[in-house]
Amino acid sequence: MKIIKSIMVVGVMLLSTAFTNQTASVGGSRVLDNKSFSFGEELSYRVHYGWINAARITMKVSPEPVKIKGRTTYNITGYGKTFRSFDWAYRVRDHFETYLDSQSLAPLKYFKSVEEDSYKDIDLVFYDHEKKWLKGKKKSMEMPPYVQDVISAIYYARSLDLANASVGQTFPLDIYLDQEIYNLKFKYMGTETIKSDLGKVKCYKLRPQLVVDRVFKDEDDMTVWVSADENKIPIRVKAQIYVGSLKIDITSHKGLHNPFTSLL
Repeated sequence: MKIIKSIMVVGVMLLSTAFTNQTASVGGSRVLDNKSFSFGEELSYRVHYGWINAARITMKVSPEPVKIKGRTTYNITGYGKTFRSFDWAYRVRDHFETYLDSQSLAPLKYFKSVEEDSYKDIDLVFYDHEKKWLKGKKKSMEMPPYVQDVISAIYYARSLDLANASVGQTFPLDIYLDQEIYNLKFKYMGTETIKSDLGKVKCYKLRPQLVVDRVFKDEDDMTVWVSADENKIPIRVKAQIYVGSLKIDITSHKGLHNPFTSLL
């Protein structure tokens, strides 16, 4: 469980930024100009453990908005499932769900149901960003303003301006996971064109500053590539861990909000 949890936290951190140059304020609340995704988008990924095709991940934005406490939200779900041929080694059936405020792109509600071998866990959280308070099924606590969860962080990042980041620039991000707040950092590494199942894609390249522990051998052991266009969809994540290597690649997409101009 420690390995899966650590990869999830750092992987989401890689896909997320803390740029604020597109942020305005109305009535004390953050307002972001989201032009990168909309209702009905679906992204699918394949997970490799070494040379083994181990699992698939699907991320979906609901076709219609959902109201949470009178606020319009994007209902976004993430599903992770190992293939039956890999279940003998490590069985995963994970479901994550967030309700992302359409103006602030901060989560209002978060749900998690995971099954990883014999480990099972459920979490349900409501966020009050004005009061900086998080009310959870298992634990309530103070939180930083506009804290993200493991799903909402990816979509928050996609609304922001990576094109104007400086190579080597480091950014913080606060993530909630399993009754803990993680204060994370990552580095912008510039652009790179990579080969994917979709073809050659020009990408923004991001790298974390990892904590070397039982999971990671070196602080530079994970990298993510995000499409260098208005969509900013995650294309690839690679990680080296003590028990091998992981690679997550996009396999399909539909319902993109903008033309996929980074596909060469």
